[in-house]
Amino acid sequence: MTDAPEFTAGREPEGKVGALIAWALFILSIPSANVLVLVGLVVSYVTRGTATGVARQHIEAQIALFWSVFWWTIAAWVGIAISAAASVILIGIPFLLLFLLIWFLLSVWFTVKSVLGLINLLGDKPI
Repeated sequence: MTDAPEFTAGREPEGKVGALIAWALFILSIPSANVLVLVGLVVSYVTRGTATGVARQHIEAQIALFWSVFWWTIAAWVGIAISAAASVILIGIPFLLLFLLIWFLLSVWFTVKSVLGLINLLGDKPI
């Protein structure tokens, strides 16, 4: 027996639409100042219970991606705050720029990873 969902004419596998919506919202993270990411996370959690097969794998990947990037972003913001405080002495300016660059790269990586996830989902490929 397989975990593959039953396909009927004109219907998507359970959870695929929710996974598509969540990936699309994750992709819009940079233009929306990460507000739509939170909406995408809620969509992922809501559709996770009914999703099956490849869609379920994508939803689990979305949730894991969010939380990993969330904690790295917190670490970057702590570095930015410490560097900003230390920039009064001028020593912190290079570190401030470094942590701002890290934060930017995290946002770009999150968006690129979301685009690749969406492409894989459209091709019904597992993560």
